[in-house]
Order: sequence, then C-alpha cells, then structure tokens
Amino acid sequence: MPSDPTGYWTPVALSRDLPAATVMPARTASGSIALWRSASGRISASTDRCPHRGMRLSHGFVRGEALSCIYHGWSYGPAGNCLRIPAHPGLAPPETIRVATHEVEEAGNMIWVAVGTPASKPPRLDGLIPLRSLTAFADVAAIETAAGAKANPDGLIEIDASTGTVCLLSVQEDGQTLIHVLLKEDLGPAAAIGASRAAESLRRRAEDLQKKESAR
Repeated sequence: MPSDPTGYWTPVALSRDLPAATVMPARTASGSIALWRSASGRISASTDRCPHRGMRLSHGFVRGEALSCIYHGWSYGPAGNCLRIPAHPGLAPPETIRVATHEVEEAGNMIWVAVGTPASKPPRLDGLIPLRSLTAFADVAAIETAAGAKANPDGLIEIDASTGTVCLLSVQEDGQTLIHVLLKEDLGPAAAIGASRAAESLRRRAEDLQKKESAR
C-alpha cells in the first residue's frame, strides 16, 4: 500500500463507469470528491462541495466543459475556477470563487486521483481487465486476513488463482475500502461472474472479521 511520504495515487473508479458529460461521487482517504468527465472526454476531480451553499457537486450536471451545481447553477471549470453565476449573467466571477481540485489520471482503464503529491505516475495494470467496483466496510488489514494474502505496494491482491481474479484495493475515509475486481485475462461471461462472486465473498468475510475486531 502507499509508501511514498509525499503522496500516492488511489484508484477511485473504472473508466467505463464515467461516460462523457457525467459526474459521480468518489471517495479517498482524505475525503469526498466530485469526479467528472467533460463532453470532450477530459476527466477532472474536485472537492465535493460548492463554495456557494455547500451543495454536493457530485449531485450536479456536466454541460460542455464545465461542472454545474444543481442548486443555483454555479459552474466551474477543470481548474476549479467559477465560470458562471446564472443569477448574475453579466458578472465575470472573481478568481477567489473556486473549488479545490485534485490531480487525476486515467490509466489501465482505471481512474486514479492523487492524494498529496505523488512522485510518479499511477501504476500500470498491464494484462488486467477491470470488471466492477464494490465497497467493503472493512479496512485493508481485514481484507488481507480474509484473503489469506498481502496486497502488494500498488494495492493488488490475488484472491482466486484458478480464475485469475485480482482485487485492487483503495483506502477510503471512515475505515472503508473500495475493492476493484479485475481478471488476468478475458475468459468470458462465466469467468466474470465467478470473479464477481469471489470478490463479494471476500467482502463478506472481511466485514465479519472487522465486526468481530470492533466488538473486542
């Protein structure tokens, strides 16, 4: 798991889960973000709060190359600067009105967000095919115990050698972990279903272990 003291990359979503002109909520160990892809396909990530009234930007909408808050329609660009305030159409929003943004990269059909300032690019996932993501109410230690294996420095852990099922772990706030399910090769629908079930079983075991640990 993260070893660089300056920062690290965390995988927050599968690329296919964020089509053009959409926004979705995502979470990292440092908090919630609004993850969005513009009409042209550019991915951006910002703090999930509009500075106007605090509405979650992940509840908003994407129009062209801007993300708009669903409450009063304030719009923001990829750099976080406010582009438009509908109630004052003739006003050029001051530079002080902006949302904090996060560095984001797309690699290996995954979307990665920077926590801190990573010294390198996101890890490569050559040969791995992303299938789905699911949240476990358990920390990485519980997941490793349930899997009977340790995650490597990139967060990858093999959970079923017979089907080539690998999980990519992403630490979230509140002790939760996002599990991305991947396959070593495309073996068809049956293998994908088997990998998904293996990951769900892993999640249940990890959550049971977490509950027992919390009850002590």
